[in-house]
Amino acid sequence: MSTYEPPRPWIASYADGVPDDLAPVSGSLIDIVAASARDYPDAPALQFFGRETTYAELQEAIDRAASGLRDLGVRAGDPVAIVLPNCPQHIVAFYAVLRLGAVVVEHNPLYTPRELRKQFEDHGAKHAIVWNKVVSTVQDFPADLAVANLVSVDVTRAMPFLTRAALRLPIAKARESRAVLTERVRGTVPWERLVGSEPLPGSHPRPSTDDLAIIQYTSGTTGTPKGAALTHRNLLANAAQAQAWVPSIQRGKGCVVYAVLPMFHAYGLTLCLTFAMSMGARLVLFPKFDPGLVLDVMKKHPATFLPLVPPIADRLLSAATDQGVSLKGIEVAISGAMALPHDLVVPFEAATGGFLVEGYGLSECSPVLMANPVADNRVPGTVGLPLPGTECRVVDPENPTVDVPAGSAGELLVRGPQVFSGYYGKPEETEAVFVDGWFRTGDIVTIDDAGFVRIADRIKELIITGGFNVAPTEVENALRQHPQVIDAAVIGLPSEHSGEEVVAAIVVDPASDVDVEAIRAFARGILTPYKVPRRIFVVDELPKSLIGKVLRRQVKEKLQALTRGS
Repeated sequence: MSTYEPPRPWIASYADGVPDDLAPVSGSLIDIVAASARDYPDAPALQFFGRETTYAELQEAIDRAASGLRDLGVRAGDPVAIVLPNCPQHIVAFYAVLRLGAVVVEHNPLYTPRELRKQFEDHGAKHAIVWNKVVSTVQDFPADLAVANLVSVDVTRAMPFLTRAALRLPIAKARESRAVLTERVRGTVPWERLVGSEPLPGSHPRPSTDDLAIIQYTSGTTGTPKGAALTHRNLLANAAQAQAWVPSIQRGKGCVVYAVLPMFHAYGLTLCLTFAMSMGARLVLFPKFDPGLVLDVMKKHPATFLPLVPPIADRLLSAATDQGVSLKGIEVAISGAMALPHDLVVPFEAATGGFLVEGYGLSECSPVLMANPVADNRVPGTVGLPLPGTECRVVDPENPTVDVPAGSAGELLVRGPQVFSGYYGKPEETEAVFVDGWFRTGDIVTIDDAGFVRIADRIKELIITGGFNVAPTEVENALRQHPQVIDAAVIGLPSEHSGEEVVAAIVVDPASDVDVEAIRAFARGILTPYKVPRRIFVVDELPKSLIGKVLRRQVKEKLQALTRGS
């Protein structure tokens, strides 16, 4: 482990009230809700389509669900898959699993069967808590992946009665889908059985600070599932860092957080799920981002803290302007996952009276590493300053033990309490991303004299679309399965709506008549919608290196030229 201590020029740029460092955390994630339930038992913890759950009620539901999971055989250290949208049951399941000392594995419920199966093959969970609409995906896994205990969750059970009734209007198509759903759900354990259990005794052993808490999947350049193994310490530290970054928002003082980001994503998980609960905040849950639903809530319970991505900020601002709904009350909006356009910041801040600042992180880092100060000295076009307790170096990508001169571009290396210790079950991949205890982010950056970090390029060729990572190799492999496609290269091109859009160049069988839309439809059968190329270009050949590797940078230049000319 390196003892090198790099300079920290960013400390002088911190906003007033932000500490230089943080004391080491202790306890575990289950203490977050327990502390808020103790201090604010009658305060609203969750709001879902108008229905509220207090902190005392939330803690009781967690204790009951934990007891039900224990009765099913869940034990400390067991991976437990959660495949749910944002809903109250997701929060309860998350903390109930952790209460037993078991390990949460978050999954996107909209993944295709193939994508979900790959992740289950990697972690091997035998217990899963799944949205009833996608139960069949898990039930159809092959025998060697069979889940011993499959808990089905009807999200609508957490809605107010009138909202549920409206969803059950007697429409033929709805009746038919319910019949299919009911047949599938019969072979599962209903969520209500878990929360109907007797509460787990307080004497039941609790997890320790350095126990594994979550396996968070992240896309690599190969598209192979890699689970970032995050401990209770990692996630507690990141929640504490987020608290420290916004000193104007105080614990227990009526903070309202909107969960418009999916909580199966590391960004939404930390800034919505753990941060909000640690603040004793009202967490308003949205199964998906819907500007109309968000604005309805804004009228009665304006958001204090709003994690988002630029397309959400843009759509929310447009909808508020069109409908004449005020966005005043949003004190801090944190934007991540893609570059934040300055021409969006100005009108958004004018409409809210608060701050819209850009941050940066990776799943391996729980995920937040840095953010612009919530102050007038924020610097547009940068991802801000390292959070308290976070150390950074900029090194030669070819020789990562050598720092580049101050102000020069190089690979960003980081370390801190939020940085993971490795990928689940993948020691070789873990070794490849650490240098003397420093994590290699794969991003090329510069750091100016005031400590502000600017992303210059990415070594990892991930495409970031709508806040989600897309591995080009995964999309290329899917396209190559089409009988007419001989070869494929996938890159990201700038998009004003989603950061980047997935674009493909393909080489096809010259003897065939090519239908590009048919190829896109084929890809939709393999990939989640946001991974499917928005545009496909047919080319004669792909530029390759001497060893046959596709030169994506050259492909990108060629497609940029084509799109400019179209």
